[in-house]
Amino acid sequence: MVTFSKKEFPVEKVRKYLEPGPIVLLSSRWQDQTDIMTLGWHSVLEFSPSLVGCMISGINYSHTLIRESGECVINLPTAELVDRVVAIGNSHGPEVDKFGANHLTPQQAERVNAPLIAECYASFECQLYDNALVDSYNFFIFEVVKAHVATHPEYPQTLHYTGDGIFTAMGEKIINRRDDFKPELLAP
Repeated sequence: MVTFSKKEFPVEKVRKYLEPGPIVLLSSRWQDQTDIMTLGWHSVLEFSPSLVGCMISGINYSHTLIRESGECVINLPTAELVDRVVAIGNSHGPEVDKFGANHLTPQQAERVNAPLIAECYASFECQLYDNALVDSYNFFIFEVVKAHVATHPEYPQTLHYTGDGIFTAMGEKIINRRDDFKPELLAP
């Protein structure tokens, strides 16, 4: 068993190790306004119903659109979209057409008005499930009401943000073949 020698680390940078999951592109629509934002602060909260929590800062234009519409689409980009993910994350407000500026294709969703992003590996249509923490923490709880996932590859190379402008891509698949492994024990 390996042990590690550790050193003090700045607490404001722990996201480098604790970021909850892949970077996503959150698309939203309210009336005639559409937006996309880059988001890293999300977490699966429940399996059935399928609940996802997202921290969407009040300074983001998407916050207003989602608050008004009560819905969004969580789109999962792959590593080859890193430049577009960064460009979207660095542009703010309604004055930029983020679909056009980033050469992304909006697609009609089935259950919500917000668009899917065709170039993303997966798109999850979401409706607001609980907004009790929005005023205090900008934390939205969504229910995934429809999921669209590419047929291949089975394990896409997703982006993970570690802070300071550094992204990593999901590594190789590791399979634990132990008969006593119980994935439900990893549940939130």
